[in-house]
Amino acid sequence: MLLSEFISYLSLEKNYSKHTVKAYENDILEFSHFCNVQYDFDDIDNVDYSLIRFWIVNLSEREMNNRSINRKISSLKSYFKFLQKIGSLDVNPLVKHKALKTSKKIEIPFSELEMQNVLSVIEYSDDFEGIRDELLIHVLYTTGMRRAELLELKLSDVDFETMTIKVLGKRNKERFIPMLPETKKKFESYFLKRMELIEIKDASYIFLTQSGNKMYETLVYRLINKYFRVVSSKVKTSPHILRHTFATHLLNKGADLNAVKELLGHSSLASTQVYTHNSIAELKKVHSKAHPRGNKL
Repeated sequence: MLLSEFISYLSLEKNYSKHTVKAYENDILEFSHFCNVQYDFDDIDNVDYSLIRFWIVNLSEREMNNRSINRKISSLKSYFKFLQKIGSLDVNPLVKHKALKTSKKIEIPFSELEMQNVLSVIEYSDDFEGIRDELLIHVLYTTGMRRAELLELKLSDVDFETMTIKVLGKRNKERFIPMLPETKKKFESYFLKRMELIEIKDASYIFLTQSGNKMYETLVYRLINKYFRVVSSKVKTSPHILRHTFATHLLNKGADLNAVKELLGHSSLASTQVYTHNSIAELKKVHSKAHPRGNKL
Protein backbone atom coordinates (compact mmCIF):
# COMPACT_ATOMS: atom_id res chain seq x y z
CA MET A 1 0.00 0.00 0.00
CA LEU A 2 1.34 3.40 -1.01
CA LEU A 3 -0.41 5.28 1.77
CA SER A 4 2.61 7.27 2.96
CA GLU A 5 3.21 8.55 -0.57
CA PHE A 6 -0.45 9.52 -0.84
CA ILE A 7 -0.33 11.39 2.47
CA SER A 8 2.75 13.30 1.31
CA TYR A 9 0.95 14.14 -1.94
CA LEU A 10 -2.06 15.56 -0.05
CA SER A 11 0.14 17.58 2.30
CA LEU A 12 2.78 18.90 -0.08
CA GLU A 13 1.10 19.12 -3.47
CA LYS A 14 -2.57 19.57 -2.61
CA ASN A 15 -1.84 21.69 0.49
CA TYR A 16 -4.58 20.00 2.51
CA SER A 17 -4.77 20.83 6.20
CA LYS A 18 -3.41 18.40 8.80
CA HIS A 19 -6.96 17.70 9.94
CA THR A 20 -8.12 16.81 6.40
CA VAL A 21 -5.07 14.68 5.67
CA LYS A 22 -5.60 12.76 8.92
CA ALA A 23 -9.22 12.10 7.97
CA TYR A 24 -8.14 10.64 4.60
CA GLU A 25 -5.52 8.49 6.29
CA ASN A 26 -7.98 7.16 8.89
CA ASP A 27 -10.57 6.27 6.25
CA ILE A 28 -8.09 4.34 4.14
CA LEU A 29 -6.61 2.53 7.14
CA GLU A 30 -10.11 1.62 8.31
CA PHE A 31 -10.93 0.08 4.93
CA SER A 32 -7.61 -1.76 4.86
CA HIS A 33 -8.30 -3.15 8.34
CA PHE A 34 -11.77 -4.28 7.26
CA CYS A 35 -10.39 -6.13 4.22
CA ASN A 36 -7.70 -7.79 6.29
CA VAL A 37 -9.90 -8.89 9.20
CA GLN A 38 -13.05 -9.83 7.30
CA TYR A 39 -11.57 -11.28 4.11
CA ASP A 40 -7.88 -11.86 4.86
CA PHE A 41 -7.04 -9.44 2.05
CA ASP A 42 -4.13 -7.12 2.73
CA ASP A 43 -3.46 -5.34 -0.57
CA ILE A 44 -6.13 -2.68 -1.13
CA ASP A 45 -4.11 -1.27 -4.04
CA ASN A 46 -5.50 -4.18 -6.05
CA VAL A 47 -8.96 -4.42 -4.51
CA ASP A 48 -12.10 -4.86 -6.62
CA TYR A 49 -15.41 -3.12 -6.17
CA SER A 50 -17.09 -6.10 -4.50
CA LEU A 51 -15.01 -5.68 -1.33
CA ILE A 52 -15.73 -1.96 -1.27
CA ARG A 53 -19.45 -2.74 -1.58
CA PHE A 54 -19.22 -5.16 1.35
CA TRP A 55 -17.57 -2.39 3.38
CA ILE A 56 -20.37 0.02 2.52
CA VAL A 57 -22.92 -2.55 3.70
CA ASN A 58 -20.91 -3.08 6.89
CA LEU A 59 -20.82 0.66 7.59
CA SER A 60 -24.54 0.91 6.97
CA GLU A 61 -25.27 -2.01 9.31
CA ARG A 62 -23.32 -0.14 11.98
CA GLU A 63 -25.88 2.66 11.52
CA MET A 64 -23.46 5.13 9.99
CA ASN A 65 -25.34 7.79 8.04
CA ASN A 66 -25.00 8.04 4.26
CA ARG A 67 -23.20 11.37 4.42
CA SER A 68 -20.39 9.86 6.51
CA ILE A 69 -20.21 6.78 4.31
CA ASN A 70 -19.91 8.95 1.20
CA ARG A 71 -17.03 10.84 2.80
CA LYS A 72 -15.15 7.61 3.49
CA ILE A 73 -15.70 6.35 -0.05
CA SER A 74 -14.55 9.72 -1.38
CA SER A 75 -11.27 9.23 0.51
CA LEU A 76 -10.82 5.83 -1.12
CA LYS A 77 -11.64 7.23 -4.54
CA SER A 78 -9.01 9.95 -4.12
CA TYR A 79 -6.44 7.33 -3.11
CA PHE A 80 -7.16 5.25 -6.21
CA LYS A 81 -6.96 8.36 -8.42
CA PHE A 82 -3.53 9.00 -6.92
CA LEU A 83 -2.45 5.44 -7.77
CA GLN A 84 -3.58 6.04 -11.35
CA LYS A 85 -1.70 9.34 -11.43
CA ILE A 86 1.61 7.68 -10.51
CA GLY A 87 0.98 4.70 -12.81
CA SER A 88 0.38 2.06 -10.12
CA LEU A 89 -3.25 1.42 -11.07
CA ASP A 90 -4.94 1.11 -14.44
CA VAL A 91 -8.63 1.22 -13.52
CA ASN A 92 -10.17 2.93 -10.50
CA PRO A 93 -12.50 0.34 -8.86
CA LEU A 94 -14.80 3.20 -7.87
CA VAL A 95 -15.09 4.70 -11.35
CA LYS A 96 -18.75 3.67 -11.70
CA HIS A 97 -19.72 4.05 -8.06
CA LYS A 98 -22.65 6.36 -7.32
CA ALA A 99 -22.79 8.18 -4.01
CA LEU A 100 -25.51 7.19 -1.57
CA LYS A 101 -28.50 9.49 -1.40
CA THR A 102 -28.47 11.96 1.46
CA SER A 103 -31.11 14.23 2.85
CA LYS A 104 -30.45 17.95 2.65
CA LYS A 105 -29.03 19.08 5.97
CA ILE A 106 -30.40 22.40 7.16
CA GLU A 107 -28.63 23.92 10.11
CA ILE A 108 -30.53 26.65 11.92
CA PRO A 109 -28.40 29.67 12.85
CA PHE A 110 -28.63 31.49 16.15
CA SER A 111 -30.96 34.48 16.20
CA GLU A 112 -29.71 38.01 16.74
CA LEU A 113 -31.33 37.91 20.19
CA GLU A 114 -29.49 34.71 21.10
CA MET A 115 -26.21 36.28 20.00
CA GLN A 116 -27.00 39.44 21.95
CA ASN A 117 -27.68 37.34 25.06
CA VAL A 118 -24.53 35.24 24.81
CA LEU A 119 -22.32 38.29 24.21
CA SER A 120 -23.95 40.88 26.46
CA VAL A 121 -26.16 39.16 29.04
CA ILE A 122 -24.02 36.23 30.18
CA GLU A 123 -21.52 37.28 32.82
CA TYR A 124 -18.12 35.81 32.02
CA SER A 125 -15.61 35.45 34.83
CA ASP A 126 -12.82 38.04 34.85
CA ASP A 127 -10.08 35.41 35.03
CA PHE A 128 -8.05 34.09 32.07
CA GLU A 129 -10.56 31.44 30.97
CA GLY A 130 -13.57 33.76 31.18
CA ILE A 131 -11.94 36.49 29.09
CA ARG A 132 -10.64 33.89 26.63
CA ASP A 133 -14.06 32.26 26.23
CA GLU A 134 -15.80 35.56 25.58
CA LEU A 135 -13.19 36.51 22.97
CA LEU A 136 -13.42 33.10 21.32
CA ILE A 137 -17.20 33.36 20.85
CA HIS A 138 -16.90 36.97 19.72
CA VAL A 139 -14.24 36.14 17.11
CA LEU A 140 -16.16 33.19 15.68
CA TYR A 141 -19.31 35.28 15.34
CA THR A 142 -17.73 38.47 13.96
CA THR A 143 -15.37 36.76 11.49
CA GLY A 144 -17.15 33.58 10.43
CA MET A 145 -13.89 31.63 10.53
CA ARG A 146 -13.84 27.88 10.96
CA ARG A 147 -12.98 26.28 14.29
CA ALA A 148 -9.74 24.84 12.87
CA GLU A 149 -8.78 28.28 11.52
CA LEU A 150 -9.37 29.87 14.91
CA LEU A 151 -7.12 27.34 16.63
CA GLU A 152 -4.31 28.02 14.16
CA LEU A 153 -4.38 31.80 14.72
CA LYS A 154 -1.01 33.18 15.78
CA LEU A 155 -0.09 36.43 17.49
CA SER A 156 1.40 37.72 14.24
CA ASP A 157 -1.94 37.19 12.44
CA VAL A 158 -3.72 39.98 14.33
CA ASP A 159 -2.85 43.44 13.03
CA PHE A 160 -4.25 46.30 15.12
CA GLU A 161 -2.85 48.89 12.71
CA THR A 162 -4.76 47.65 9.65
CA MET A 163 -7.58 46.21 11.82
CA THR A 164 -7.41 42.83 10.06
CA ILE A 165 -6.96 39.20 11.01
CA LYS A 166 -4.99 36.91 8.70
CA VAL A 167 -6.60 33.49 8.42
CA LEU A 168 -5.03 30.37 6.95
CA GLY A 169 -7.91 28.46 5.35
CA LYS A 170 -8.29 25.21 3.52
CA ARG A 171 -5.39 24.20 1.28
CA ASN A 172 -3.30 26.86 3.07
CA LYS A 173 -5.16 29.67 1.30
CA GLU A 174 -4.71 32.98 3.11
CA ARG A 175 -7.44 35.59 3.52
CA PHE A 176 -7.77 38.77 5.56
CA ILE A 177 -10.90 39.44 7.61
CA PRO A 178 -11.74 42.95 8.92
CA MET A 179 -11.63 43.37 12.68
CA LEU A 180 -14.31 45.33 14.51
CA PRO A 181 -13.22 47.95 17.12
CA GLU A 182 -14.95 45.85 19.81
CA THR A 183 -12.91 42.84 18.71
CA LYS A 184 -9.70 44.81 19.13
CA LYS A 185 -10.62 45.74 22.71
CA LYS A 186 -11.39 42.13 23.58
CA PHE A 187 -8.10 40.98 22.07
CA GLU A 188 -6.22 43.56 24.13
CA SER A 189 -7.91 42.46 27.36
CA TYR A 190 -7.16 38.82 26.58
CA PHE A 191 -3.51 39.46 25.69
CA LEU A 192 -2.98 41.14 29.06
CA LYS A 193 -4.43 38.13 30.89
CA ARG A 194 -2.52 35.75 28.66
CA MET A 195 0.77 37.32 29.82
CA GLU A 196 -0.09 36.37 33.41
CA LEU A 197 -0.01 32.62 32.68
CA ILE A 198 2.69 30.90 34.69
CA GLU A 199 4.00 28.94 31.73
CA ILE A 200 3.24 29.32 28.02
CA LYS A 201 4.31 26.28 26.03
CA ASP A 202 2.76 27.15 22.65
CA ALA A 203 3.66 30.84 22.71
CA SER A 204 3.02 31.64 19.05
CA TYR A 205 -0.65 30.63 19.16
CA ILE A 206 -3.34 33.02 20.37
CA PHE A 207 -5.86 30.72 22.01
CA LEU A 208 -4.38 28.71 24.86
CA THR A 209 -5.54 26.53 27.71
CA GLN A 210 -4.97 27.54 31.34
CA SER A 211 -1.83 25.35 31.30
CA GLY A 212 -0.35 27.33 28.40
CA ASN A 213 -0.94 24.75 25.68
CA LYS A 214 -2.59 25.42 22.33
CA MET A 215 -6.37 24.95 22.55
CA TYR A 216 -7.84 21.84 20.94
CA GLU A 217 -11.01 21.26 18.91
CA THR A 218 -13.08 19.35 21.47
CA LEU A 219 -12.50 22.08 24.06
CA VAL A 220 -13.86 24.73 21.67
CA TYR A 221 -16.89 22.55 21.02
CA ARG A 222 -17.52 22.09 24.75
CA LEU A 223 -17.23 25.81 25.43
CA ILE A 224 -19.69 26.75 22.69
CA ASN A 225 -22.17 24.22 24.04
CA LYS A 226 -21.64 25.41 27.61
CA TYR A 227 -22.50 29.05 26.92
CA PHE A 228 -25.16 28.62 24.24
CA ARG A 229 -27.11 26.09 26.29
CA VAL A 230 -27.83 29.01 28.62
CA VAL A 231 -29.34 31.25 25.94
CA SER A 232 -30.62 28.84 23.29
CA SER A 233 -32.95 25.84 23.13
CA LYS A 234 -31.52 24.64 19.82
CA VAL A 235 -30.58 20.98 19.64
CA LYS A 236 -27.33 21.72 17.84
CA THR A 237 -25.08 24.44 19.26
CA SER A 238 -21.74 23.75 17.63
CA PRO A 239 -18.95 26.14 16.54
CA HIS A 240 -20.00 25.61 12.92
CA ILE A 241 -23.45 27.03 13.70
CA LEU A 242 -21.68 30.29 14.55
CA ARG A 243 -20.22 30.30 11.03
CA HIS A 244 -23.74 29.83 9.64
CA THR A 245 -24.95 32.60 11.92
CA PHE A 246 -22.24 35.00 10.74
CA ALA A 247 -23.15 34.45 7.07
CA THR A 248 -26.91 34.53 7.64
CA HIS A 249 -26.89 37.73 9.68
CA LEU A 250 -24.73 39.48 7.07
CA LEU A 251 -27.04 38.42 4.26
CA ASN A 252 -30.11 39.42 6.27
CA LYS A 253 -28.65 42.91 6.56
CA GLY A 254 -28.13 43.16 2.81
CA ALA A 255 -24.49 42.08 2.44
CA ASP A 256 -23.41 41.12 -1.07
CA LEU A 257 -23.17 37.37 -1.60
CA ASN A 258 -19.73 37.65 -3.21
CA ALA A 259 -18.44 39.65 -0.25
CA VAL A 260 -19.70 36.99 2.17
CA LYS A 261 -18.04 34.35 -0.02
CA GLU A 262 -14.66 36.10 0.35
CA LEU A 263 -15.08 36.53 4.11
CA LEU A 264 -15.90 32.84 4.54
CA GLY A 265 -13.00 31.73 2.35
CA HIS A 266 -15.15 29.74 -0.06
CA SER A 267 -13.62 28.82 -3.40
CA SER A 268 -16.96 28.92 -5.22
CA LEU A 269 -20.16 30.91 -4.89
CA ALA A 270 -22.15 27.68 -4.76
CA SER A 271 -20.70 26.93 -1.33
CA THR A 272 -21.90 30.30 -0.03
CA GLN A 273 -25.37 30.02 -1.54
CA VAL A 274 -26.34 27.31 0.95
CA TYR A 275 -26.70 30.09 3.51
CA THR A 276 -29.26 32.03 1.50
CA HIS A 277 -32.14 29.73 2.51
CA ASN A 278 -31.75 31.01 6.05
CA SER A 279 -32.43 34.54 4.79
CA ILE A 280 -35.68 33.74 2.99
CA ALA A 281 -37.88 35.16 5.75
CA GLU A 282 -35.95 38.43 5.62
CA LEU A 283 -36.12 38.45 1.82
CA LYS A 284 -39.89 38.03 1.98
CA LYS A 285 -40.13 41.11 4.19
CA VAL A 286 -37.98 43.15 1.81
CA HIS A 287 -39.90 41.88 -1.22
CA SER A 288 -43.29 42.66 0.30
CA LYS A 289 -42.23 46.09 1.50
CA ALA A 290 -40.44 47.18 -1.66
CA HIS A 291 -42.61 45.74 -4.42
CA PRO A 292 -45.43 48.01 -5.70
CA ARG A 293 -47.89 45.17 -5.30
CA GLY A 294 -46.64 44.17 -1.87
CA ASN A 295 -49.36 45.90 0.12
CA LYS A 296 -52.20 44.77 -2.11
CA LEU A 297 -54.67 42.23 -0.73
